[in-house]
Amino acid sequence: MAKALAALIVALCIAFPAAAAQSKADTKKPVRPAWSELTPAQQNVLAPLEPEWNSLDATRRKKWLTVADRYPKMKPQEQQRLQKRMADWVKLTPEQRQAARQKYQTVQKLPPEKRREVAAQWQRYQHSLAQQPHFSPSDPPAPPDPQGTESATATADGAPAVRKPAAGPATAETSTTTAQ
Repeated sequence: MAKALAALIVALCIAFPAAAAQSKADTKKPVRPAWSELTPAQQNVLAPLEPEWNSLDATRRKKWLTVADRYPKMKPQEQQRLQKRMADWVKLTPEQRQAARQKYQTVQKLPPEKRREVAAQWQRYQHSLAQQPHFSPSDPPAPPDPQGTESATATADGAPAVRKPAAGPATAETSTTTAQ
C-alpha cells in the first residue's frame, strides 16, 4: 500500500507541474506593447526594428522603449550611430546576435583595467581602419575583385583589408608602349 501511495504521489508531482505549464502556455497573453501601440516618435526611432518587433519578448521591448525615450536627448551624432547600429543588429542572424550578447557579457565581467585595455585595442583597430582612404570602420571588407586588380591583405591585427595596386592605367599604357 505504501508503495502504491508513493507511486501516486510521484505521478501527481510530475503531472501537475506539466499540466500547469501547459495551461499557462495556452493562456499566454500577447506581449505588449504591440508595434501599433507605440507613439509615432517611438515608431520613428525604432523603425529598423519594426519587422521583428512582434517576435521580441517583453524584456527586450522594454529595453528598446527606454532607448527610444532617451533618443531625443542624444546628440545628432549619437542618434545616427544608434540608427546605424539598430539597422546592423537587424541584419544579424540569431546565432550572430547570441554571440554578440555573449561577448558583451564576457567583457562586462572583466576587471576595469582589462576592460580599458580591450577598449583601447578596439580604438586602435578603428583608427587603423579609418587611416585607409577607401575603408571606413563601419564598412565590411570588400570582396575580392574578380578581375584581379585588387589584392586582399590583412591589417596588423588580422582584419581583412583590400589594397589597390600601385600601378594605375597610365603605368600600364607606358609599359605597353615600351614593350612595342
